[in-house]
Amino acid sequence: MNDSTLSRRRFLGHSTHAAGAAALSSMGLLGLTGPAQAAVSDYKAIVCLFLAGGNDGANMVVPLDATRYGQYTRMRGTAGLALAGSGLMPARSSPLRAASTVADQPFAFNAALAPIDRWYGQGKVAVMLNIGNLRRPLTKAEYLAGGQAPGELFSHPDQENQANAGLGAGSATGWGGRLMDTLGVARALDAVAVGTAGRFVQGASVPANLVPESGGLSLNGFGFWPQTEADARLAALQKVLATDTGHRLANAANKALADGMVLATTLKSSSTVPLAATFPTTSLGAQLRTTAQLIAAHARLGAGRQVYYVSLGGFDTHGSQAWQHADLMKQLSAAVDAFQTAITAADLDRNVTLFTASEFGRTLSPNDSGTDHGWGSIALAVGGAVQGGLYGEFPDFTLGGPDDASGRGVWIPRLGFQQLGATLGRWFGVSPSALSTQVFPVELDQFPLKDLGFMG
Repeated sequence: MNDSTLSRRRFLGHSTHAAGAAALSSMGLLGLTGPAQAAVSDYKAIVCLFLAGGNDGANMVVPLDATRYGQYTRMRGTAGLALAGSGLMPARSSPLRAASTVADQPFAFNAALAPIDRWYGQGKVAVMLNIGNLRRPLTKAEYLAGGQAPGELFSHPDQENQANAGLGAGSATGWGGRLMDTLGVARALDAVAVGTAGRFVQGASVPANLVPESGGLSLNGFGFWPQTEADARLAALQKVLATDTGHRLANAANKALADGMVLATTLKSSSTVPLAATFPTTSLGAQLRTTAQLIAAHARLGAGRQVYYVSLGGFDTHGSQAWQHADLMKQLSAAVDAFQTAITAADLDRNVTLFTASEFGRTLSPNDSGTDHGWGSIALAVGGAVQGGLYGEFPDFTLGGPDDASGRGVWIPRLGFQQLGATLGRWFGVSPSALSTQVFPVELDQFPLKDLGFMG
């Protein structure tokens, strides 16, 4: 039997996708769409770097004013978790922006974030202080009285959903995907999760794509020699997939496989784009390398918009936090440093903004050698279009004080993810009205300050 006449059943049996391609089809049947519309005149991308498990913001950026730092060291010093001396980068000071108090705030980055500190020195890192999941601004009195706090606080899956949705009530879509829905400019591979599925990039009309962190996809069963034999089998498969079976499910499966074959070619082309940076040999390094290559390749296509999701896990540090969090900070900073170096060398640093997020922070009060689930934390925004500095305010570090929801240093956030998202959304080209009604419906309008100003 000739390869070109093999049965449909045999072909599908010989042509299973690699694992990454199978995952692609699970997220909106690959989401391949038509060319970008003329709604935008330039190229921009937003990259969400999700720190899964609940990142300890108090171990990431440390306030150095005498009152807070004294409370921090007294509380965490007994557990060996307080950063001091060589554990901190040299002190910096910044005026607080988007804050109720006009003041200069001394602070320092964790020493493991030395590359992030260098980018901060170039004015390309904004630090959002005490940010988290909210439905509206919330005081301690309102929280204790049963005010509109997000549901299921301290639950990993619920809070991760809310963080990616940008809504305290959660959502089946992410705010990055809804930005793309609103602009209506999606092409193939314009909403991409790399390595791990992320709701952030899932829209209502723009489905997400999931690609392996290596960036490559392939079909099994096509490694024939000579090449003419492989080409004949591929042509026959394409003919089978283009046939209308008369069954919607079978047609959809055929389309997913056909789209995956097109996508594999696109990814292979993107993987050859040279990058002027050496990425670390970690999972996050691989994810951000693939992201940088896809960005560089798609920026060449002209005007458009893209959203990406990458992730780093391990932040549920109930124990052994001193070494575990330091290792995570090193992985984070090394990968972001390589990414920003590559994007800058490609002359795209003003077109691409990366930000960090996590489902919640952690308690200031230690749990033996670790910390427990908290609420408000720290988020970073990195890029050439970022206006560097501190945004918002550190919480009052008094246990049981006006910012503490529990008596253990569970900080009620002063900034909501809606404000961070709306600030990036405005830079992305989404109108204020669309941000309020479509991207962050109902909740954004609860915040008097809708633009934190870190994008100029």
